[in-house]
Amino acid sequence: MPKTVDPPAGATGSAPAGAANGEKGGVVIVEAEVNPTEDEAKVAKAIAAMTGSGEFRRVKQGNKLFLVQEGGAPLLGQFRALLRRERILDAARKIMLHNIEGDRIMFWINKQVATVEHISFCRPEGESPLGPITFTILTPDPNSFIEWLATRTVDGIPVDELCQSGSRRYAHSGRPTKD
Repeated sequence: MPKTVDPPAGATGSAPAGAANGEKGGVVIVEAEVNPTEDEAKVAKAIAAMTGSGEFRRVKQGNKLFLVQEGGAPLLGQFRALLRRERILDAARKIMLHNIEGDRIMFWINKQVATVEHISFCRPEGESPLGPITFTILTPDPNSFIEWLATRTVDGIPVDELCQSGSRRYAHSGRPTKD
C-alpha cells in the first residue's frame, strides 16, 4: 500500500501549498483519480513509476478519490530520465510547449502505460480509459523549465549532453553546426 498522508480539511488537489517552494522556479503537482474499479495501490504504482516518489496525499472531492504528489523540480527527476531513456524528448517538448498557459504547464500521461514504467502522452479525456495522470507545473519561466525537463536534441542526442561533452555539433546559438 502506498504511503499516504491525508490533507488538511478543505484541501484540494489543485491548490499548491506555496508557489515559491519548488526548485527550478516551480511547483510540480502530479495527480490521478482512483476510479471505483481500480486498485489504489496500482494507481500509486503508476504515479511512482513516473516520479520515483512513493508519498501521496489522498484527496477526496465529493465521492471521487485522487492520489496527489506535490514538490519542486526534483519530483520530475525520474520522469526526465524516462523521457531520455525512451528517446522522446522532442515529442515531449512539443507537447509541453503546446500546453503552456501563462505560468502553467499541463500535460497528461496514460495511467495504464505508466504502470509498466513507460510514457504515453494523452489528452485529458478519452484517450486513457481509466483516466490520465495529470502533471501541472507552476513556474515563472515555463520555457526554461521545459528546456531542463525535455531539452532539444541533435541527431537524437540531448543538447545539454552535447554541450557537456564539448561537441562542436552544438553552437551557443542553439543551432547545430557541421563538424
